[in-house]
Amino acid sequence: MKPASPSRSCLLTRRVEPELLETYPADHPDAVRGRADLRLINAVMGNHRWIVRTLRRVCQPDWRITEIGAGDGTLSLRLARAGVCPVSHLHAFDLAPRPANWPTAADWTQGDLLRHPLPDSEVLVANLFLHHLQDDTLRDLGARLPSTARVFIAVEPSRRRWHTYSGRLLCSLARLHAITRHDMQVSLRAGFRAGELPARLGLDSSWRLAHQRETWLGGCRLLAVRAP
Repeated sequence: MKPASPSRSCLLTRRVEPELLETYPADHPDAVRGRADLRLINAVMGNHRWIVRTLRRVCQPDWRITEIGAGDGTLSLRLARAGVCPVSHLHAFDLAPRPANWPTAADWTQGDLLRHPLPDSEVLVANLFLHHLQDDTLRDLGARLPSTARVFIAVEPSRRRWHTYSGRLLCSLARLHAITRHDMQVSLRAGFRAGELPARLGLDSSWRLAHQRETWLGGCRLLAVRAP
């Protein structure tokens, strides 16, 4: 049998490493450019569109939504604009400060979500965030999900060799920032394959895995629904 190439073997298990964007202040020009690149990447991957479409289908009108690792708040604001929930039912967690355009009626918690109790909400959203966490931290997060949570929806990088190549191509064609070029490959090595994320979060039998698949555009999608 032909031995696996180094590039293939290094993707068999996740490897979490620091990303450059995390080291810059939120208002640094390179960080601003990096977040703009992330918005483009999310658009190419279709992450926000899938999350909005899915939550429109599964959410109840009075449910509260918490986004963890909310970044600049783009996704949460899109959920409100799309009518998934009223602005007053939004709560966001991130290490970054409250964005200037964040509505006063919505909550924003700046800090480490692992040091704060998660607020009572029916929906938890994570978009390109969970891959930053080591496996033991993921399990701790899964154990701390609020009892009110009914839906957990996430999109993370799909840890496949093909996406390392397509990611480099996107970076070149779109002339993405050097920070993005570096962080994209780090994110892919820390990503997931279908079936891995629920196990690493330690989701028990009360959660039904309504959707989990990897996409051709580099996403590993999860929708878990908890029985009432």
